[in-house]
Amino acid sequence: MKLAGRFAPAGTAGLRIAGPLALAAALLLVGGVLAILSLGVGSAGIEPVWRMLADPVASQIVWDIRAPRTAGAFAAGGLLGLAGAVAQGLFRNPLADPFLLGSASGASLGVALALAAMGVSPFAAEWIVRLGLTGAAFLGAVLAVALTLTLARGVQHTLRLLLAGVVVGVVLGSLTSLVMLTTPQILQAMQAFMLGSTAFLGWTSAVLMLGVGLACLVPALALSRALDGLALGEATALSLGLPMAPVRAVMVAVIALATGAAVAQAGLIAFVGLAAPHLVRAVLKTRHAPLLLLSSLMGGVLLLLADIVARGLLAPQELPVGVVTALLGGGYLLWLMRRRGDE
Repeated sequence: MKLAGRFAPAGTAGLRIAGPLALAAALLLVGGVLAILSLGVGSAGIEPVWRMLADPVASQIVWDIRAPRTAGAFAAGGLLGLAGAVAQGLFRNPLADPFLLGSASGASLGVALALAAMGVSPFAAEWIVRLGLTGAAFLGAVLAVALTLTLARGVQHTLRLLLAGVVVGVVLGSLTSLVMLTTPQILQAMQAFMLGSTAFLGWTSAVLMLGVGLACLVPALALSRALDGLALGEATALSLGLPMAPVRAVMVAVIALATGAAVAQAGLIAFVGLAAPHLVRAVLKTRHAPLLLLSSLMGGVLLLLADIVARGLLAPQELPVGVVTALLGGGYLLWLMRRRGDE
């Protein structure tokens, strides 16, 4: 299939690719190379991982700290990439991202309230500690999406759902700022959450996100033909007999669950969900079924690459991974906009 087209990068005209399987294999290969590289990145810079495995102490660091962080970064990126592809297909907008339904703002408010409760009331702190910041973030994300659905009066109208998500995001974001203003002692912890971090990902987090990713991918792939029909227009999709209301409900649930799990574990990580589907479409024009899977793989590769850069660029100092993804993703989208403007 030709790469030339509106989203094709410069210099790729005439280049051909075997298809989705070839791209999936390439992404898995790149992901494997990045994973090996990630295992060797630490405070001292980049070290050959095979040398570290020969040392018992260094080997324990690799398997107990760097390996789960590597797997968790790939899983979180995969969740965001999948949610981004579903959101762009559902809203028929290439600029849609996984946070459009208010999940990011809800998660931020949940974490802010949990941190404030821990420092204000011992009684509140007791059950907040049991819930945990991860649980508070996930609960906040889910409740924000539920509020969006309530304001939109269900999932019948895509535009109303989109507008409700924007309103919920703005309001909850303002409430988060108010909580931080009234309890300034939580500012540092909130900054770490809002900039995103993979530093505290363990095997439990990685396995949880991989499980959630599989649970989201299965229904998304099962209903991918409905997204193909929706791409032709709302009226066309209805004329084809597609059950759009149930499809929207399932897709919104996929977006909420995927983004909620990723944000709860790794914080707010920008642009991965937005850029991953764009990069896939830049290489390969395909239906939604391969696009969803490839976007998930691309998201994992992007976040893993960003995590390596965040750890190794200024070692031993570590950059917030959300800053790196914003720079990489934002730079790519600006280049894409400029290129499309010149056509």
